[in-house]
Amino acid sequence: MQQQRPNQQNQGMPNAQQPMQNITNTNHGGHELFDAHEVIAGIINLLDHYQMYEQHVQDPELKSILQHQSQFVTTMYNTIVQSFQTGQDPSVPTGQYTMQQSNEVVYGLKPGQPKKPNQSVNDLSDKGLTAYMLGHTKALASLFTMTALEMTNPILRRVVSDSVPNLIELSYEIFLYQNKHSYYQVPQLSQQDMQLMLQSYAPVPSQGTLQ
Repeated sequence: MQQQRPNQQNQGMPNAQQPMQNITNTNHGGHELFDAHEVIAGIINLLDHYQMYEQHVQDPELKSILQHQSQFVTTMYNTIVQSFQTGQDPSVPTGQYTMQQSNEVVYGLKPGQPKKPNQSVNDLSDKGLTAYMLGHTKALASLFTMTALEMTNPILRRVVSDSVPNLIELSYEIFLYQNKHSYYQVPQLSQQDMQLMLQSYAPVPSQGTLQ
């Protein structure tokens, strides 16, 4: 990821009448502050829930994924908080998440037991826990995307937007684990229907290279 660079015109540079302790209060819009609080609270929410889920995970592989994601998101949290409070480049820039799963997807449906709500905490299973984890990461990916579109501080905007691909990768890793264990099954159309859908569009002549 690129190191973020501040726009000096938007940084609220100090002057003789401006106390140093107030500098960080001048480089964010009001709406942006509320959005940033929602983003940071969402990260805390994910980390808190992951701590609870870890106590109930049975599969060592899933526990490893959960711990790996928790460590990465904790670093993400610190990076965003620092950028939010200072409006400057964070000391630890946005990283790139490396998932532990193979990206091979199993297609098709297998019969299974109908789903129903748990009757107690004792009914928690790895299948359900992965669904909760995926819900958190997908929600944050959407929230980060919407928030980045309305950020005014260039540093915080870049940190938040650069975090979106990582949240997508977190979600994809959980999906792949679910799919491998038949928790998240992927139906397909027939070959004939699939080909009809794939051939539904045609290219248009190029109108030249945009300058």
